[in-house]
Order: sequence, then structure tokens, then C-alpha cells
Amino acid sequence: MSRCIWAGPEPIYLDYHDTEWGVPEWDSRALWEKLILDGFQAGLSWITILKKRDNFRAAFAGFDPAVVAGWGEDDVQRLLADPGIIRHRGKIEATITNAQAYLRIEAREGFDRFLWSRVGGAPIVNHFATHADIPTQTPLSARISKDLKKEGFRFCGPTIVYAFMEAVGMVNDHVTGCPRHAAVQTTNA
Repeated sequence: MSRCIWAGPEPIYLDYHDTEWGVPEWDSRALWEKLILDGFQAGLSWITILKKRDNFRAAFAGFDPAVVAGWGEDDVQRLLADPGIIRHRGKIEATITNAQAYLRIEAREGFDRFLWSRVGGAPIVNHFATHADIPTQTPLSARISKDLKKEGFRFCGPTIVYAFMEAVGMVNDHVTGCPRHAAVQTTNA
């Protein structure tokens, strides 16, 4: 058995694969953070975001949506000047509006419930033999993307949403030969 082909060779990538990727995440705030980071990944590699994740957390107030939702142009300018993050105006502005959308959903039903209800409250366990078998998006990720956009989210297209679903364990896309495929099927993996 061997890890998923994308995991490595850098230790930070291996650790992410072995401890975090695909483990079901049930915390609303953590789900929002991961969705935002996947939005920042658009057009880039995940390792780029992973290496900057701590900088993102510092720059975005620990990904506290209640704080970020109140930000304005001065904060956008501050973030555009921060070399520790991805300095993309559209993605930064989207993070602020996404925080506002998150707060509305969280108050209404809980962001965790909003997302997990789309998969019936439990991870979808796929059985892909190779990385080439794994889709980049699905009809379900397209539907969730559409639902998020209706709520006011941006930078959440079907491909971004599918990568997010994999990362937070809404779908288990560890290949069947990876030891993590079975391990992530419990919430304590």
C-alpha cells in the first residue's frame, strides 16, 4: 500500500495527506476556512497555499468570519500589501463577502449543516484505484457551488467545491491502495 500519488515529497504535504486531507470536518468555522483557502488556490497548486496557511490565518484574523465580514477597503489594501499571502484583489474581496454569506447561513441553520446535508450527513466513500480515476468536479459539486453562489459566495466553482469536499472529508477520494482510505472513514482518523 502506498499514499495517494499527489502527497509528497515535501514533509508538509505528506503530513497534510496523512493527518488532515479527507478527515471529516464538522466545525462550521473550520469548514469556512478551508473553503476560503480552496478559493485562494484557484489557478495555483495546493502546496503554495499550504505553505502560506499560517500567514493566511494571521492576515485574516484566524479566519474569524465575524471579524472579516466587517472589513472594508483599508483591510483590502493591507492584505494586498502582505507578501505572506496570495495578493489577489478579487479573492480578498470575495473572502469578505463570503464571511458575510457565512454569517447568514450560520445564523439560519449552521454552515456545517448547510454543507453536510448535501451529502446526507455522512461522507461519500469512493473507491478509485488510481488518481487518474478521480474527477475534478461532479454534478454534486456543481449543485453545491450553485447553492453557495445563491447565498452570496464567490470563488466557489464546481472544481473548487469538489477539492474542498475532498479536503474536508465530504467525499473520501483517497485511492483504495492508500492506507488513509480506510482510516478517514471514522471522524477520529
